[in-house]
Amino acid sequence: MTGKDASVEVVTFGCRLNSYESEVIRKTAADDGLSGAIIFNTCAVTGEAVRQARQAIRRARKENPDKRLIVTGCAAQTDPDTFANMSEVDYVIGNADKQKSGAYRLTADSARVVVNDVFSVRETAGHLIDGLKDRARAFVEVQNGCDHRCTFCIIPYGRGNSRSAAAGDVVAQTQRLVAEGYNEIVLTGVDLTSWGNDLPGQPQLGHLVTRILKLVPDLKRLRLSSIDAAEIDDALLRAFAEEERLAPYLHLSLQHGDDLILKRMKRRHLRGDAVALVEKVRSIRPDIAFGADMIAGFPTETEAHFDNAVSLVDACGLSYVHVFPYSPRPQTPAAKMPQLSRQLIKERAARLRAKALEALHSHLARQAGRTLSCVIEKPGFARAADFTEVVFAGEAMVGGISDIAITGHDGKHAIGALV
Repeated sequence: MTGKDASVEVVTFGCRLNSYESEVIRKTAADDGLSGAIIFNTCAVTGEAVRQARQAIRRARKENPDKRLIVTGCAAQTDPDTFANMSEVDYVIGNADKQKSGAYRLTADSARVVVNDVFSVRETAGHLIDGLKDRARAFVEVQNGCDHRCTFCIIPYGRGNSRSAAAGDVVAQTQRLVAEGYNEIVLTGVDLTSWGNDLPGQPQLGHLVTRILKLVPDLKRLRLSSIDAAEIDDALLRAFAEEERLAPYLHLSLQHGDDLILKRMKRRHLRGDAVALVEKVRSIRPDIAFGADMIAGFPTETEAHFDNAVSLVDACGLSYVHVFPYSPRPQTPAAKMPQLSRQLIKERAARLRAKALEALHSHLARQAGRTLSCVIEKPGFARAADFTEVVFAGEAMVGGISDIAITGHDGKHAIGALV
């Protein structure tokens, strides 16, 4: 993703939260008077993400020999030396500072590397006013950081411990965005279900969702980004049961389907917990669809372990599966475990993706004959409340919500026509 503001370009890698924060970086850099620069907001979740960032930096230097190249984001935070040692890079700024006013007032006397202790950050960044907006929906960051230490994950070292935005601020921002004409709002964070743990009274995510829906009656649809299956609270379950405006879709951080591997990952749920959760939510919200993140080729994974991962797709009735080939990350315990060969990891990831495609085809086939309420993302393309991508005939306003009658699918999208 690339965006420009005057002579400052921001290149984004990784998650939706990074995209959100790139909007803040762009505004902060402009306010700081930065010009003639490219800022790379990096991701550290996989080795491939870091490789792509380095490649993009080298390419940018060849194409822009006179611009200042600034590297920030999770990879800059977790491995600043990698980027500081690149001759193409002028400045490295850590996650703790990348959204701070003054971070981009760079002079000849500025430190080349500014990477501070991200675990010392206690407050959410004061940037909840703006949000990330595309033409169809707006995203509100309600939480950042993570208190858990899964053995494969480097993200806490890039983002620090969990911290939450105050509910009142979230509601106020949602009200502003709805007043601007947005029909769908997405709540996002690194560990969304931990929202509230650090706030007075320790409210839970379900309380925030209920409060938003009550206090912003003109909001047509509220959606949640990825959540941890171990932390869904009763208030959130009630909201799914009682509130049609809460989108019937959950993307779960499952990661695997074998109990031993889940324990070695230091996940807080077992296979049976995931299946039981999906069955419980589906019983109270029959129209809900589920997606999941899954890792293929985790250290010590046998063929039997992998089979349990594949079979979880059917056991949970997943519609969407985001497959990650395991990638050892520095500083993580899993990197010190007995590793599988890259070839075997690649092969298992391909097999799991084939299963994911089969699940998607089944989901799309079930949509035929239904009429879906969809947000129009661009001409001829929409997304249903249950996350189904829809291509359609006819004209509709981008950002609006329209009913689309589904007639079939093309293997990737449902196909329909405006009602």
